[in-house]
Amino acid sequence: MKRIIPFLLALALLAACAPSASDPNQPVVSDAPTAPIKFDNTIPRPQDKDLLQQNAFITSTDLLTMESFPLQFTLVVNGDLPTPCNHLRVNVNPPDKENKILIDLYSVVAPDTMCAEVIQPFSENIPLGSFPAGHYTIWINGEKVAEFDA
Repeated sequence: MKRIIPFLLALALLAACAPSASDPNQPVVSDAPTAPIKFDNTIPRPQDKDLLQQNAFITSTDLLTMESFPLQFTLVVNGDLPTPCNHLRVNVNPPDKENKILIDLYSVVAPDTMCAEVIQPFSENIPLGSFPAGHYTIWINGEKVAEFDA
């Protein structure tokens, strides 16, 4: 019995320290779906005009189809950057008249940066979104990498 009383007191103390459901300063936890995370770190920026544009070397691509309505597509690109100082940039263009989705993928680096000459692997998920019904092809830097039917 003597051991139970301190345990119950500790339990009551912990319960008193827990945030109440009506506390406005506590984050709200929800099971509701959230907006997809954009790949903002790879979107071309205005300050890129001051950087050197270099290649990004693609080693593999994989097209993922989310089973939703409408279907959502994501392109997974794996590859290498010339150095750890290079930053990946991805520009996805909307489909053209022939349903080609053209993607520009490259790297940028500051011109006066001293950096180790070691390749830097990358893996990037590029959300493409959904499309009207039709047959589409995906091209990265002028090379066809995938096709799908929406």
